[in-house]
Amino acid sequence: MVNLFFYGTLRHHQLLEIVLGRSVATLNISDVSLSNYIVMAVAEGPFPMISASPGSYVTGTIVRGLSEHEIARLTYYEAGFDYDLLPVKLVNGEEAKIYFPTTGAWTPDGPWDLSDWMFKWGQITCLAASEVMDGFGTIPSSQVAQWFGRIRARAASTINAQSSKHGTGTLNGRFEILERCRPYSKFFAVDDIKLCHETFSGDMTPPLQRAVFVASDAAVVLPYDPIEDRVLLVEQIRIGPIGRKDPVVWQMEPVAGVIDPGETTEEAAHREAFEEAGLHFNQLESAGECYASPGSSTDFFYLFVGLCHLPENLSNIGGCDYENEDIRSHIMAYSDLLAMAEASETASAPLTLLTYWLAHHRERLRRLL
Repeated sequence: MVNLFFYGTLRHHQLLEIVLGRSVATLNISDVSLSNYIVMAVAEGPFPMISASPGSYVTGTIVRGLSEHEIARLTYYEAGFDYDLLPVKLVNGEEAKIYFPTTGAWTPDGPWDLSDWMFKWGQITCLAASEVMDGFGTIPSSQVAQWFGRIRARAASTINAQSSKHGTGTLNGRFEILERCRPYSKFFAVDDIKLCHETFSGDMTPPLQRAVFVASDAAVVLPYDPIEDRVLLVEQIRIGPIGRKDPVVWQMEPVAGVIDPGETTEEAAHREAFEEAGLHFNQLESAGECYASPGSSTDFFYLFVGLCHLPENLSNIGGCDYENEDIRSHIMAYSDLLAMAEASETASAPLTLLTYWLAHHRERLRRLL
């Protein structure tokens, strides 16, 4: 049996319960201090690190008598944060082990506060931890670490879903998830689901087998220059047409990207416009929010038109090197884009939606000048 000292996010009892797989009420747990160390935020993510600081004190939590299985669960979870388990002696004389960051793994970035972290990141982290721990014993920790950013983004999407604006006039009926498993989880995930649900007659269906493609919410923005009456589209290779065996695999689209956890939809739109096309918007116009295909996918889009200046000499190659993006920009008259949509040449659903939204609002936007 092992004593562990926690100084960071695992002091949050809900998160600790998810990782350990047992209730905090069953643990031998109390607050204690560790001398000659300090807890700091890190620049790379919403979690802390601990480092030596003579004369300083860290307030934390000791959990006594953890089993080998529970240590294995904790180490599996912490593997994604590049920590090692090492011994320490606490101020009260007790010996414990602590997860220390690997030297040079993280960049200190000022003080870290548990209450502030819980307010902004507690819910997202607990949802992400639930997905991580579902893989314990089946998915290697190295794979979890590789895709943890996507796991956290899926958790953020779950939170976003609670404030969606749609649903007026629809049935607020009963449904029950009978079985749910996730046979695939990397950049995206796939869930196999068995459920029953209420019918419009009030009865319940027999068990139904379904599958859902689990993605992350995205911001989609069409850059528009109201002075010159032109738009910018981006072109890149797309795996969807490849999977469908479409001969046209380089697709024209609006600027788009996953909304990072902790980021607003507007912040994501601004960031993606700069990353993909080097653009800065003067104003963002909300153009709606929607599922891509609610019968099979969690893909959810927040749509915008971004007002900006589109110079003719704009560099036409962009994208993030660390994401291996290779993106070409196209500037065209709005009338040419509308003609493409009318000829069924806009194969991207968000592009088609934004084209017709702009047709409806274009004169208003041009009068803003």
